[in-house]
Amino acid sequence: MKISLRVLLAQTAIVAAGAMAVASASAQVVIVAPSAPPAVRYEPVPPARAGYVWDRGHWRWDHGQYVWAPGHWQVEQVGHRWTEGHWAAREGAWRWVPGHWA
Repeated sequence: MKISLRVLLAQTAIVAAGAMAVASASAQVVIVAPSAPPAVRYEPVPPARAGYVWDRGHWRWDHGQYVWAPGHWQVEQVGHRWTEGHWAAREGAWRWVPGHWA
C-alpha cells in the first residue's frame, strides 16, 4: 500500500492539532466553615534553615470541627515569596485561602 506524501502530511497535521487542543483541567477544592476559626495558637518558630521557609500552623476544617495543623517547612522557591494561608469571611461563612508562592 502506497501512501502519498500529501496524505501523510495531512494526517500528521491532524494528529498534531488534536494533541495541542487537549486542555488541561485543574480542580480547586474550596474549604468552607460555618463559623470563625479559634485564635491562632502560638508556636515557636524554629531556627532558620537554608533553602526553606517556615509556614506557620493554622486551624483546618475537618469533619465539622477545627483541628490545629502545626507549622512546617516549605521548600524555598528562588525568586518567589511565600504567602501564608488564611481564613477569610465571605458570604456569611469562612473560607480557607491556601498558602502559595507569589
